[in-house]
Amino acid sequence: MGKPTGFIEYLRELPVDRTPQERIGDWREFHFHMEEKRLRQQGARCMDCGVPFCHTGTLMSGMASGCPVNNLIPEWNDLVYRGLWREALERLHRTNNFPEFTGRVCPAPCEGSCVLGINGPPVTIKNIENAIVDRGWEEGWIFPEPPAVRTGKQVAVIGSGPAGLAAAAQLNRAGHLVTVFEREDRPGGLLTYGIPNMKLDKQAVVERRLKLLEAEGIRFLCNTHVGANFETALLRDFDAVVICTGATLPRDLDLHGRALGGVHFAMDYLTASTKSLLAGADAPPGPLNAAGRDVVVVGGGDTGTDCVGTAMRQGCRSLVQFEILPRPALDRSEDNPWPEWPKVYRLDYGQEEAAAAFGGDPRVYQTTVKELIGNESGQLEAITTVQVRWEPDAAGRSKLVEVAGTEERRPAQLLLLAMGFLSPEQTLLRGLGVDTDLRGNVRAEHGRFNTNKPGVFAAGDCRRGQSLVVWAINEGRGAARECDRYLMGTTQLP
Repeated sequence: MGKPTGFIEYLRELPVDRTPQERIGDWREFHFHMEEKRLRQQGARCMDCGVPFCHTGTLMSGMASGCPVNNLIPEWNDLVYRGLWREALERLHRTNNFPEFTGRVCPAPCEGSCVLGINGPPVTIKNIENAIVDRGWEEGWIFPEPPAVRTGKQVAVIGSGPAGLAAAAQLNRAGHLVTVFEREDRPGGLLTYGIPNMKLDKQAVVERRLKLLEAEGIRFLCNTHVGANFETALLRDFDAVVICTGATLPRDLDLHGRALGGVHFAMDYLTASTKSLLAGADAPPGPLNAAGRDVVVVGGGDTGTDCVGTAMRQGCRSLVQFEILPRPALDRSEDNPWPEWPKVYRLDYGQEEAAAAFGGDPRVYQTTVKELIGNESGQLEAITTVQVRWEPDAAGRSKLVEVAGTEERRPAQLLLLAMGFLSPEQTLLRGLGVDTDLRGNVRAEHGRFNTNKPGVFAAGDCRRGQSLVVWAINEGRGAARECDRYLMGTTQLP
């Protein structure tokens, strides 16, 4: 490395964010950029560790350890330290088609497995990645690069989320004619409608990349729901198909009162909010607006956090978020060693905003909703919650047990279900005749990505189950490589 003692000389620093009180008044991204001198110092903290774990991209204890797209992190950290930004961008794009997405929304498993993090604060990998790609756009180093030669092969990619876009970008790079089918009115999938604007700006960041992909020759067909208003039989005109529909079937609550007005899936709520914002309004009219309401979010993951941040910007009256698991410890426990993803307590942006407005972290741990209570108009007005604990059953598996006497009634006019997703929707898969596993995911081996139907591949959440954007990019690139091999007999795609 250019600065062998950098990790000793420099402390970990992150760029300043806009204050929670300021940022809940708008939908703009809230991270500021760091000046170049300090960014170069942060790059210098990347130590010559011999065996870097930051780019391993493996699963440990069911969670990502290291970067799933195998970013060449030590290389571009060193290049940033030496001020070679364009070379750093070239290294970054070798493994990641969309670093401006991952640099904003990835939880950074790379930092969780940073060797420096064994006994100190890890390198600010995510922030440096974002700085590299943003500078690339600002300097004009990122521009359309259509393939010099076309193969004449046509490929259909179903779904334009991160897996679909990665697959399309790679297949187009190989010279194939790529058509991306998207059932929504805009391409981008989760990137457009599943992640709110303050976390990933739609026009400045997402649309910018989509326009570049179009300029490189990729065709997007929106409002086209394959298996519904577009017959699956029409896909026979293509030489290959890549399924990238995501896992969009949400987990539900089976409770008395579920049919009451005011109970919504998180993704419906987030989609309505972003559609309204793109249409020029701060919030959607009607039932999917949190303004003046007591909001309850069920689920403690990233989607739950995005619901919290969205409700805060819409002007909710109060907000509470329920998590069925215990509150994590402040530091790694003995059964969560490095380089596993650290399961520690964090205050994410949404909880930070709610805490600033209402006086504390909105999350309530080891608690679940037991009953939904409506008024005479059939609208939700309150919920009953109960505390829970986890106990081993006869087979040694953990089971959920209610704690007697802990029931509590809370006001609620908007209940958002952010408990994750079960599987991809099945209509399209049945129409294509592809096999699924016991969970309903497309059956396709990782690394090969081919289904039981010749020429039909699958990637992303529809294959692996609900996961991270960075895993989706990994799988989209992998499926493109195998699809190219199927079409041409060999492949040069990484």
